[in-house]
Amino acid sequence: MTENLRDHGGGLDAAISQFGGDRATWIDLSTGINPVPYQIPDLPPDSWTALPDVAAQHRLETAARTLWSVPDDAALLAAPGASCLIAQIPGLAPSATVAIPGPTYNEHAAAFSHHGWQIATSGPAQAQVLVHPNNPTGRYWSRADMSAPLTIIDESFCDVAPDRSLMSSATRPGTILLKSFGKFWGLAGLRLGFAIGDPALIASLKDRLGPWPVSGPALHIAACALSDEEWANETRLRLSDDSTRLDDLMQRQGAKIVGGTSLFRLYEVGDAASWQNRLAEQHIWSRIFPYAAGWLRLGLPRPSDWPRIAAALS
Repeated sequence: MTENLRDHGGGLDAAISQFGGDRATWIDLSTGINPVPYQIPDLPPDSWTALPDVAAQHRLETAARTLWSVPDDAALLAAPGASCLIAQIPGLAPSATVAIPGPTYNEHAAAFSHHGWQIATSGPAQAQVLVHPNNPTGRYWSRADMSAPLTIIDESFCDVAPDRSLMSSATRPGTILLKSFGKFWGLAGLRLGFAIGDPALIASLKDRLGPWPVSGPALHIAACALSDEEWANETRLRLSDDSTRLDDLMQRQGAKIVGGTSLFRLYEVGDAASWQNRLAEQHIWSRIFPYAAGWLRLGLPRPSDWPRIAAALS
């Protein structure tokens, strides 16, 4: 497998090694994770000591179905992260050709390649992946774009725009929608994701994961978070305001907005590597791409970090 299949944001340790400092002094804008996470509620005393119980799992699944308006005849599976599901999905069908329009999140191509699939960017294929909204461009897809017998719709960033969700397509045979808890709720370390769709495919994924795939603390925290509609609505407004604020700072420095969502912004800056190095010298980490020398992607800073960001960009 070629290295460029697994190019990611993050990598803060390598940046620290090159530019100095420690994690406490750095601002990591290389990911699209909400910098103001959902506040972790008090945990039941046995959440760490007992095996996750069926009731806790049902509470989480009910909250997820309600929040995302999951159709009754679509199956839902909670898993230890969307990445875990991405790694397993290519094994659900015999390897053939998968269409993955790019540029996009590259774990899908890496997973399909690992399972022996041929990767294409378009055209007729036995499987397809639509990242919705796309990372890093922010492009949204439609039901009309769904054409393969096995279709994966990755909605890891779609909670910022729930009205754009393709959840109604979860009833289409051969379809799996992916949801990530770590992005919008800002708790990536909890490792929680969801697969929703074709009951036969979801059942196969469930068999592959085995019993108790989600920890007791994760079940409780996520059930609370997914049920907190007020927090979600306030968060969408804040993310929208903060992404506009970041756009304003970047445009003052000549950057052009070329895509993104309210969790991350994509800019054309000419020489992105130079921008990354200049920001890194001030202990601010950003994301650049091997396939687009002018693209710089920035996540949102924590509220307390805005003065440093503004100073660095001026």
